[in-house]
Amino acid sequence: MSLTVKDVEQSLAWYRDIVGFIVHQRYERDGKLMAVSMKAGTVRILLGQDDGARGWDRVKGEGFSLQLTTSQIVDEIAARIKERGGTLMTEPANMPWGSRIFRLQDPDGFKMVISSERPG
Repeated sequence: MSLTVKDVEQSLAWYRDIVGFIVHQRYERDGKLMAVSMKAGTVRILLGQDDGARGWDRVKGEGFSLQLTTSQIVDEIAARIKERGGTLMTEPANMPWGSRIFRLQDPDGFKMVISSERPG
């Protein structure tokens, strides 16, 4: 998945320092960071620098959320995010279909659901 962000350095720091992704690859042009590939387990996110052509104040991420499924313990991920200064939109909760989830929002307004795997 690819997200266009207002400040790629700020988003890189949030995904790395708050959520726990690692930098897989950096893409620079004329010495300026234009995009960064982030990964956490099997999840990959490409953060691309917005060029501002559509306006800096436009709403991003409205009407959808990204679901990231993990084999890790969701409550531990949520606790680490809060310990690192992150804010959850919802606390971890059990869903009727058996998954455990919580929600959060990145600096650009993109919403995510972190979900445990569904029981087999």
